[in-house]
Amino acid sequence: MNQYFLLQIENLNNPKSEERLNSLRVLKNAIDKGDIQKPLFFNDVNNHIHTNYSFSPYSPTKALFMAYMNGLKTAGIMDHDSAAGCEEFIQAGAILDMPITCGIEVRVRMDKTELNGIRINNPDQDSVAYVALHGIPHQHIKTIQDFMAPYREARNIRNQMMCNKINDLFGKYDIFIDFEKDVLPLSLYQQGGSVTERHISYALALKMIDHFHKGKALVSFYKQTLKLPLSEKNENLLSDENNPVYEFDLLGAIKSDLISLFYVDAYDECPDVKDIIALCNKTKAISAYAYLGDVKNSVTGDKKPQKFEDSYIDKLFYILKELGFNAVTYMPSRNTKEQLVRVKALCEQYQLFQISGEDIHSPRQNFVCKAMRDSFFDKLRESTYALIKHEQEATKDITKAMFYNK
Repeated sequence: MNQYFLLQIENLNNPKSEERLNSLRVLKNAIDKGDIQKPLFFNDVNNHIHTNYSFSPYSPTKALFMAYMNGLKTAGIMDHDSAAGCEEFIQAGAILDMPITCGIEVRVRMDKTELNGIRINNPDQDSVAYVALHGIPHQHIKTIQDFMAPYREARNIRNQMMCNKINDLFGKYDIFIDFEKDVLPLSLYQQGGSVTERHISYALALKMIDHFHKGKALVSFYKQTLKLPLSEKNENLLSDENNPVYEFDLLGAIKSDLISLFYVDAYDECPDVKDIIALCNKTKAISAYAYLGDVKNSVTGDKKPQKFEDSYIDKLFYILKELGFNAVTYMPSRNTKEQLVRVKALCEQYQLFQISGEDIHSPRQNFVCKAMRDSFFDKLRESTYALIKHEQEATKDITKAMFYNK
């Protein structure tokens, strides 16, 4: 690929949305003319791609370009607490002539349900669950964005508290984080994005690299001084001074174990689950519980071995149905076949729509989930096209929404 096109790809992360989209038009034209080789398409889909409106190395435009060039037939945006990237994602989809879906991911309080005090699908905290709002009708993107605004603001109060805890812990090593100067600039908060634990962890990773430099000295500090575990895989990655995505690999290690040293429980920034169900009913976004399942070996490198829903999964699905959830979303590459056979059967038992999504927020993650090419997951591909149809038709006429009469 010539230098001009490489510059256009780099410009897909330009600070200005219109500049990003203009570069995408140039690249799509080059693909159509044969100047850039067209990707090979199979039947791969992914409904759970994060952008830099939450945490990601990709703008909405670049995320969709990456999905397209990796051969995905469809792709969905899924940012934490924010729908600010959806409009750009829609425009990028039109340029690439690629079907897309819009959604957001939210942590909800389950403390007023039978799941109070239980570790659900949140690695860091009990009584709080990750859920997704899928297939947002486009006329309600702003409704959802405005609804989440006070929660994004409340989140920053806790973010500041976590930075203070980091400074208490790391000050003796001459490592300090200023939320306003070191964390906020890593985000798109002023443009409606969210600031997450990943932003804080990434800022800490940069400070650690600046202080100890990449390689064995940093690994020694992490293991010997902080006395934190590192998997063999992560230790090898962090021992390599020439690792091109070193910061992201260190972020993964921090998210796995170090975060417990500075994590502050979330409450005010998490809507009550019933309020989110009501929001979905109002906007006709599809409410989906995000199944995680017990983790043995984390695919993304940012989750330690830990038990989640599997020991009480029958009770969980009963509660989800009682709360009024429309769907369950799960990631085939993260679970065993046995786990997903059980989840699939429970979805069918409780008539919950099944949605696939492979969480993308790091340059090491693959946009294509090869595990989904198993015929066992054929219905997940079919459901993706049903999800797209829902979003398109509900955008034109809300009475055509999949769960309109619910």
